[in-house]
Order: sequence, then structure tokens, then C-alpha cells
Amino acid sequence: MTPFTPARREEIAERLGYRFTTDALLTEALTHGSTQKHKGDYQRLEFLGDRVLGLVIAEHLFRHHPKEGEGHLTHVLSSLVRSEACAEAGDGIGLPDLVIIGSGERAKGMNQNRSVLGDAMEALIAAIYLDGGLEAARAFVLRCWDAQLKAPKAAAKDPKTFLQEWALARALPIPSYRIVSRQGPEHEPVFVVAVEVKDRPAAEGTAKSKRAAEMDAAEQFLKREGIRP
Repeated sequence: MTPFTPARREEIAERLGYRFTTDALLTEALTHGSTQKHKGDYQRLEFLGDRVLGLVIAEHLFRHHPKEGEGHLTHVLSSLVRSEACAEAGDGIGLPDLVIIGSGERAKGMNQNRSVLGDAMEALIAAIYLDGGLEAARAFVLRCWDAQLKAPKAAAKDPKTFLQEWALARALPIPSYRIVSRQGPEHEPVFVVAVEVKDRPAAEGTAKSKRAAEMDAAEQFLKREGIRP
């Protein structure tokens, strides 16, 4: 059973620019693992949505940047499919207000968490793909990512790549990453990861996944050392 009233469903359809024929998919895509009111959460859809997003963005870049090489396109793609980019796209449709989350977590502002929003956005992409097909998913992604596709920052290298290239350019060993801690429940883990570069103090990053925490650690290192603002 959908938790949305007809009026709420209509509002969501306007925000998404897409009207679901299967309400259960919409509910699953927006449901955080902290709530027990509805069966299932967005984790499985998130897995699929990540792949659909990558395909849509990669195809768009391939078609609209015919003179760019693989290396540049890869860097742009990486910046556009990362969790923060997904969360930014979610901001544009008011996703924090749509996420179905436990009352305690909402009181703590978990519905504003960038990792939560990024994951829910990927789940929404998968839900639209399953409900309406690839063309519907493509239209949704390109509309929500329009500003980022046009923005100069879309061409920025991700922090790990930037830091690795910076280190290699100075004949330093490749930066190493280690998990400092893993806390929280299974459905909402929090990783703390440290990045170490020879002769420099380690920097730590925190996120819901090991990869995202590594990215944050690299970003913190770059900021602290004044390498990249």
C-alpha cells in the first residue's frame, strides 16, 4: 500500500516530471532502512540506479563531446555520478522532503544527509527505469543533472584521482588508505578512512561507504594542504 495520498502523489509527479504507474516502486525508492512501516527499502534499487545513471551520463558525454578523449570523459563521468552530485540533483526536486525515514532519524536531520539523498536519488532513477523504461529514466536524469552537465565544475577530477596524480607528479608513492573505524547499524554504516601521503600528516574522511569516505579523506587532505580549494 502506498503511504501517499492522491494529492501527494500528484505533487511528487510534478516534482519528478514523471508519474508512476506502480506506486510500490516509488515507495520503495524513497524508503530509508530506518523505518519499519514499509517492507523493503531503497538499497536494491540504488544498486540498479547507479548503473542506469552511469549509462545515461556516459552516453550523453559521448554524444555531446566528440572531440574529448577517454581520460577526460572518464573524469567528468566520475564527478557527475558521485554521491554528492546525486544529492545535488536531489536538492533540485526537494528530495529531503520526500524521503520516507524514521521519525527519530528525521528529527536528527538524517533526511538532509548527503549520502542518504544520493542513495535515494539513484533508487529513484532505477524505479523510473523499471516503471517506464530507459527513455523515461534518461529524461529524468538529464533534467535533474542539467545544471551540473553545463557547469564547469563537472569537468573537475575526483579527489582521489587528483591527489594520486599530484603525488606521482612529485615522485611520491601512491597515497594509501586505511579504515580507521566502522560504526552504526548495518543499514546505515559510517566509515572513517585515513589517507596517508609520504612525509605528510594523515587526513581523515567520513561517509556511509568506504569509497565515499576515501574520497572525503582525499578532499580533506587537498584542502588542508592548500593543494586544491
